[in-house]
Amino acid sequence: MRTRLAPVTAVPTAAELAAIDVEWPLIAAELDVLDAEIALIYADDHGGPTALDWRRLRRAESRLTRTAADLATRTSEPDRVA
Repeated sequence: MRTRLAPVTAVPTAAELAAIDVEWPLIAAELDVLDAEIALIYADDHGGPTALDWRRLRRAESRLTRTAADLATRTSEPDRVA
């Protein structure tokens, strides 16, 4: 027995879009790590990963760590009034 899903009619609010915009650098960094990991998997079919493949992964992981730390410090600080 199948039930029908209700169509999604909700539109993201401005606050939700702003939250996504704030987190976008972290999302992009996570995608870079994923791309590097996929490249390593595909490299197995072509003789194994090269030093450049591993370097790409390390740099992506480093960027992810820096971005996450930056986002954590930015969101933990109270808003300053200028």
